[in-house]
Amino acid sequence: MVWVIRVIQALLIIDFLVSGIMKLVGNDIAVQEFTEVYNYSLGFLYTIGILEVLGSLGLFIGYWKPKLALFTSAGLALIMLGAIFTLLNAGQEIMVLMPLLVLILSIIVFIRNRIVLKQKSIAERE
Repeated sequence: MVWVIRVIQALLIIDFLVSGIMKLVGNDIAVQEFTEVYNYSLGFLYTIGILEVLGSLGLFIGYWKPKLALFTSAGLALIMLGAIFTLLNAGQEIMVLMPLLVLILSIIVFIRNRIVLKQKSIAERE
């Protein structure tokens, strides 16, 4: 089971890293979607890109620091909630499936790291 969670975490790292980099380099499609379809500013695009890249780095370091992965996965889940809201607000219901899947995977990583931290806490008390 541990390896399944590690693979999920690796998939999230890749997903958020690629997505964040695409936003930070000003990919034409990302810029058009953010500014014309969702009516967000370029500054918000770059902010989300930075948060996604930092989140992927946090998940990577989280392999060794479960507390960091706990907080990072929670933050990335919040970003996915925002993405879901944005897509629903824009009338793109079918597009919600991908951020919903990423949200679920982020929650799985969050729960796993919370369990690990709880077990460490119990072990330290004994």
